[in-house]
Amino acid sequence: MTETGTRLGNFGPNWFSSVMGTGIIAVAGATLPLQPPGLRVFTEIVWVAAAALLVVLIVAVSAQWFRHPTVARGHARNPQMAHFYGAAPMALITVGSGTMLVGKDLIGQSLAVDINWVLWSAGTIGGLYTAVSIPYLMFTQLNVGPDAAFGGWLMPVVPPMVSAASGAMLIPHMAPGTGRTTMFYGCLAMFGLSLIAALIIITMIWSRLALYGTSGTARVPTLWIVLGPLGQSVTVAGLLATEAHLAVPADLAAGMGIFAVLFGVPVWGFSVLWIMLASALTIRTLRRGMPFALTWWSLTFPVGTFVTGTTQLALHTGLPAFEVAAIAAYCGLLCTWALVAVRTARGSVAGSLFAPPGSSPITASKDARTQPRK
Repeated sequence: MTETGTRLGNFGPNWFSSVMGTGIIAVAGATLPLQPPGLRVFTEIVWVAAAALLVVLIVAVSAQWFRHPTVARGHARNPQMAHFYGAAPMALITVGSGTMLVGKDLIGQSLAVDINWVLWSAGTIGGLYTAVSIPYLMFTQLNVGPDAAFGGWLMPVVPPMVSAASGAMLIPHMAPGTGRTTMFYGCLAMFGLSLIAALIIITMIWSRLALYGTSGTARVPTLWIVLGPLGQSVTVAGLLATEAHLAVPADLAAGMGIFAVLFGVPVWGFSVLWIMLASALTIRTLRRGMPFALTWWSLTFPVGTFVTGTTQLALHTGLPAFEVAAIAAYCGLLCTWALVAVRTARGSVAGSLFAPPGSSPITASKDARTQPRK
């Protein structure tokens, strides 16, 4: 097999996390409370890069299913890789949101909205499918150990939350009536679907950390994925509150405005706690020689949702503190994204990121359970 064939054969759905991590730079930058000179042009460039990368990955996936169907089907049975099927729907929706927020300056608002509808529809259908199918596989077929919980478990159930955020932005572009109201309640339902499932998994991740510690490997960055449903839920609450007056009676719209703050601020507080914990655990593992892997993209998209959630809180509370926090988090996001993007480019050229995924369940070894945690 040629080098290109080998890379294509080992290509996995986790590559779509790079589109998510790049696309969120444009989305978060476009909604940031402070818009310094040059930021708009930068977000446009990033959006174009994310859209181009999405097209490349879709072509690569299609080619893989045609040339290496056994490998492609095997990802769904792999206890480490299966969860990352949720990355593809989120990549579609993220690029779609960026198209409407940033791309409209380049292609026109009408076309941008139409493209977002297409990407949102495809991503929502795919995300609802992964939210059901991957947990079903976990419950019935995958070999899962009692200490196997990791951040990747959140990937299949988070897409509906991302759909809810993008769907809220589409509400103003719908005709008044039943369809617009249905969209509002549909987004709210997807918000609940994803949030409750995520809270269950986050509890399992906390339990795993308390009982078994971290894996001490390149899976540690996936702890940052916890920020994804947290930050995105705050974002959704804020966006739905902003558009509620278009879809529901005034009393419900006012209630959504209150909910956006009373829900968003406590969840934001826990998000800050998780950022500190995840930072400490990541630094600890880096000092012990954590290798680079595509899991490092977990340091981008989830942090981006924290930025967008913080921006929504700044909008609904009017507090400068949230504006400063959003800007500071975005600066940190940019630094991390630049680092991960460069390392990914180097690894892609060298071929080190195209190794076949492990097939064993993510679990600590028997010895590790009886030894001091790493």
